[in-house]
Amino acid sequence: MLRSGLAVLYTALMFGANPAAADVAAADALRDGDMKKLAFAAAAEIPQAALLTLDDQPASLSDYGGKWVLVNFWATWCPPCRKEMPGLDRLQAEMGDRLSVVTVATGRNPVPAIRKFWDEAGIENLPVLRDPGSELARGMGVMGLPVTVILNPEGQEVGRLIGDAEWDSPEAIAVLTALTGN
Repeated sequence: MLRSGLAVLYTALMFGANPAAADVAAADALRDGDMKKLAFAAAAEIPQAALLTLDDQPASLSDYGGKWVLVNFWATWCPPCRKEMPGLDRLQAEMGDRLSVVTVATGRNPVPAIRKFWDEAGIENLPVLRDPGSELARGMGVMGLPVTVILNPEGQEVGRLIGDAEWDSPEAIAVLTALTGN
């Protein structure tokens, strides 16, 4: 009894001292549908890696610091990646400034092929970053595609979903709304 009481007290103190942890707990409780594949964990630092835009300009995930970020690792040759991309685009439109959805094309993804897919799929709301040498993907332990990682406003990984998902589903929006506190 005392042990469980201490656990409850510790959890309450942790959430009181760390609002982001409370948001993760609230989001975790709402996982349903495809979101059951989403695994939350203690905040972990991510490696720094040099990324590129479609125009070969340098970019970094730290450019999105200060807000919740959903990072989707994908490739043009990956059918499940291509299937979920329109849902990610709709998710970004739905969430607006509450969440940044960032796509990272990892490995060999020719820029013309990315642009062609974006045009064919009608993607309008998502940035494309490229990780041509898979430096970031390897550093984050991405072994297959797609993988979607959730970063807290401090830029730390707090959640990961392996495989595709319906990111614009009511279940996903409920989880992400609880996470972002909006």
